[in-house]
Amino acid sequence: MTSSAAFLAQLGIQYPIIQAPMTGTSTPRLAAAVSNAGGLGSLGIGANTLEQARQMIAETRALTDKPFNVNVFCHAPAQRDAAREAAWVQHLAPLFAEVGATPPDALNEIYRTFVNDDAALQMLLELRPTVVSFHFGLPSPQALTALREAGILTMATATSLQEARWIEQAGIDAIVAQGIEAGGHRGMFDPQAPDECWSTAVLVRMLVQQTKLPIVGAGGIMDGAGIRAMLDLGAAAAQLGTAFVLCPESAANVAYRQNLKSERAARTRLTEVVSGRPARGMVNRLITFGEAAGSPPNAGYPMTYDVAKQLNAVASQQGNHEFAAQWAGQGAPLAREMSAAELMQVLVREWKGD
Repeated sequence: MTSSAAFLAQLGIQYPIIQAPMTGTSTPRLAAAVSNAGGLGSLGIGANTLEQARQMIAETRALTDKPFNVNVFCHAPAQRDAAREAAWVQHLAPLFAEVGATPPDALNEIYRTFVNDDAALQMLLELRPTVVSFHFGLPSPQALTALREAGILTMATATSLQEARWIEQAGIDAIVAQGIEAGGHRGMFDPQAPDECWSTAVLVRMLVQQTKLPIVGAGGIMDGAGIRAMLDLGAAAAQLGTAFVLCPESAANVAYRQNLKSERAARTRLTEVVSGRPARGMVNRLITFGEAAGSPPNAGYPMTYDVAKQLNAVASQQGNHEFAAQWAGQGAPLAREMSAAELMQVLVREWKGD
């Protein structure tokens, strides 16, 4: 068996195609459709309450009897700085004024990390999805042991060789090699650490040569040719996110879809001003305003996201979507609008060269 075939057998899936978790955009319908079509569907629960996450997993189970992945955030707990947060809110005050809103008096740590969330761990141990994956870092050794003993396979995102080595040392089953082209949040363990910004191809090739784990290429992959390229580089599978956003099963709203089908798709930027961590999305007014010369440091993650979400909530009610997080990778202009099942058929056909 090839490394790819062995990895697919381990996951219990037919094709080397993984739908990226895309917290906020992936849905039970999307994950189930991809899994039913022979790939590995994924749910991102990092932004959900425990009850919401439980419901999402239950809904997915009701739609498929195939394996799927549940992704969690493993970021370091927030370092609060009241003065810094207040300065960032003050900086965004003109944008709130534009939509007739008052800036918030205080910001909240809206996303809890899985690292110290015993209740989330117990839920996963109870529900036992086939795969649990980690973004922004790794959980405790005790949590990993518990997941392993429950028969749950694990994957974790690496953006560098050092992160990949930490993943391998922790006993994770596979590495998601996230290149700089990827949409959404960059999975760096430490967003303040130097970033070589390796492309997906370079990172995959590096990790294939220097680690023993199966490698999943992620970032800029939009079609079967991209999947084939990843496998040719030694990856065991490819992970696609932006490619699935236009599927009717995704949670993307009308404005997000319209921009992804427009010239805006060709202009994405890796920025910290939307959430407080590096993330790639289509450029909008929030990004250009927040990155303008003289801007203060953002409020940190996830407090920066809190104020952005509050601003967008008011603006979007007025039909203004210039402050939304519309994540997209550099391959966004290649996005195609079709059902997840149809897209999977096309991807497989393209990958096989049929």
